[in-house]
Amino acid sequence: MTKQEPTNQPRLLRWSDVQPRVGICRSQAHYMVQRGEFPAPVKLGARASAWVESEINDWIENRIQTSR
Repeated sequence: MTKQEPTNQPRLLRWSDVQPRVGICRSQAHYMVQRGEFPAPVKLGARASAWVESEINDWIENRIQTSR
């Protein structure tokens, strides 16, 4: 059995993973995307989107730094 090494590839998060981290509703997130205030999702298909985990983490960190 081979053990997989961790990779540094970007990880995509579905909304159900993003929402608990950011604490805003989906419609607010899309509104903020339109205004350039939240990372845009990546289209996975006609009816599926995901967000890049590192972009969400950076957004959260920026919000923390801005509030201090």
